Amino acid sequence: MIDLHCHILPGVDDGPADLEASLELARAAVAAGTTTMVATPHADSTFRVGAGRRDAALAELRPALAEAGIPLEVLPGSEIAIDVFLDLDAAERDALRLGGGPYLLLECPLAQAAGAFDDYLARLLGEGERIVLAHPERCPTFLRSPERLARLVSGGALTSVTAGAFAGRFGSVPRRFALDMVRDGLIHSVASDAHNTGSRPPGLGAELDEAGLGALRPWLTEAVPAAVLAGDRLPPMPYVEPPPPEKRRWWKR
Repeated sequence: MIDLHCHILPGVDDGPADLEASLELARAAVAAGTTTMVATPHADSTFRVGAGRRDAALAELRPALAEAGIPLEVLPGSEIAIDVFLDLDAAERDALRLGGGPYLLLECPLAQAAGAFDDYLARLLGEGERIVLAHPERCPTFLRSPERLARLVSGGALTSVTAGAFAGRFGSVPRRFALDMVRDGLIHSVASDAHNTGSRPPGLGAELDEAGLGALRPWLTEAVPAAVLAGDRLPPMPYVEPPPPEKRRWWKR
């Protein structure tokens, strides 16, 4: 499997604090069936990890993986906050693309009041920018107004749902919304958004299996991520019978 969104680099953001913790995360990813991870440290107002810091951490991690005998390929990328994206010039944007391919991973705002950020993204899509939206299932704007996410997908945006959302790690509302995205054809890939081996682990397939979506695993974790990295046309989504909508208990309605 290919993981397009993870925080595996040592000491650059809120992922592993040191090299040993990065190796522990890598071992867990390989044990879960992942062969390739795209390191996407936060390029946001808190951490502002640019290509230089990212590449220095990659240069430390890659030989350590080889020395430890961990068969994991780690590619460069970035999880870019929209406010930071506004300040990047063309060369800086290109340096932060996923695996050196054509796509940028943009972080969906987690703030309750995020303004009309989707209008700006729609303009970027219209200008030919190729965008993957990180964890839209946790974005309050999309949770309130799913049609705004649907418009972006219709305009060419791809989505990357965090696998843990299907396991309920972020609560029942993101879980239901992630399942709705599957039913509505608004999902393109699943990533771990891993930060550690405990609360934010690097699993992909087990979470999909648990949600009854195992038939979509090859498409969500292999075919589409490979096409994203290569800049190829996405293969069509296979039809699978979606899981039935969850019934909420009467006292929660």
